[in-house]
Amino acid sequence: MSVDTRLPEAAAGGVVGAPVVRRRRRGGRLSLWLPPLGTLLIFLGVWYYISYVRLDEDRRFLLPPPHEVLRVSFLDADNRTQIFTALWLSTWIAAVGLALAIVLGMALGIAMAQARWVERSLYPYAVILQCVPTLALVPVIGFWFDFGLTSRLIVTVWIALFPVVSSTLFGLQSAERGQHELFTLHKAGRLTRLWKLQLPAAMPAVLTGFQVAATLAVVGSVVGDFFFKQGDAGIGVLIDLYRARLQSAQLFGAALAASLLGVVAFWLFGLISRVATGGWYGSTAYDKAA
Repeated sequence: MSVDTRLPEAAAGGVVGAPVVRRRRRGGRLSLWLPPLGTLLIFLGVWYYISYVRLDEDRRFLLPPPHEVLRVSFLDADNRTQIFTALWLSTWIAAVGLALAIVLGMALGIAMAQARWVERSLYPYAVILQCVPTLALVPVIGFWFDFGLTSRLIVTVWIALFPVVSSTLFGLQSAERGQHELFTLHKAGRLTRLWKLQLPAAMPAVLTGFQVAATLAVVGSVVGDFFFKQGDAGIGVLIDLYRARLQSAQLFGAALAASLLGVVAFWLFGLISRVATGGWYGSTAYDKAA
């Protein structure tokens, strides 16, 4: 005699799984979006509190309320055009600088992964370059390359380079020893091992390095604007101009636009990383629930 162990709904011919899955998906979406939205509301509340309660009206220019920043910076046609024009130039510098940093950083990472003596020769200087304050070399860069767009690109590459180098080197060295032994057994050459084993194994780490470098490239383009102000004005030049004129609403608006550019760069490379590796790397129960 067999016993029917199905749930009552299933025994009656109903579908049990679909409503449960839908509820889990809705709960996953809520758990994904509610925390950042709650944090944003708290942040805006604190901002309004400081603007209207802690600051007197004659000192409110130090921190204008959020709606005033949006109205002056983005709803006014002249200010909006000025900010977006400068932001486009900074975006172009960040994109070109990031591309150069990726090419140079991957070349250095691959070279260091091929021989220990190359890594010992180059990696310490890559770390030193990352630790040197930008301000210390600004005069040298300006004297050699002028104080225009070329110097801004150099600063952008400089700031964004190290994450690409370190993530590429780490990723290339993360291939399993057993897979290396298998390639050795088949007498695979150095280029075959690099192309078919090391680079695929390094892909998650490399793309994570690109994601970090993308945000740093935006920072580099803004920092370069502060130091090298010849030529067209980027968003950093505009921020410094608003500071000098005490135009605080426009200053906060330009800073917000620069921050959103960094967020978009981070999100874009995160999306590329998920598309490229999401099917076989980094899937977690949290991702599945979301």
